[in-house]
Amino acid sequence: MAEKFDNLEEHLEKFIENIRQLGIIVSDFQPSSQAGLNQKLNFMISGLQDIEKCRLQLNEINVPLEVFEYIDQGRNPQLYTKECLERALARNEQVKGKIDTMTKFKSLLISELSKVFPEDMAKYKAMRAEDPPS
Repeated sequence: MAEKFDNLEEHLEKFIENIRQLGIIVSDFQPSSQAGLNQKLNFMISGLQDIEKCRLQLNEINVPLEVFEYIDQGRNPQLYTKECLERALARNEQVKGKIDTMTKFKSLLISELSKVFPEDMAKYKAMRAEDPPS
């Protein structure tokens, strides 16, 4: 997969350089430079065709829209990944805390119910021992 991205990057760099050279020719256009202009325009067309071929190879890639918002804001798109990981880690900590709290609550509830309803809780514990935890 990496070579597909490398290939696209190479074609984009060539295309950008060709556009830069085209801009130089156009900004200082002389009738004698018409042949060079035509050549650069043909290179630009073939460059767009090459980029289109690369795009077809990368068709299955999905990029979250938030990444483009980061780019539009002038932020580094890698910050999006970092912030997503940080949010996932924070959410994981919250869920872990809730699980720990519920586990403690369950054991405390069973302990207190065992004091109040010892026969019923003995039956419950016997049933739970027969049923494997899901």
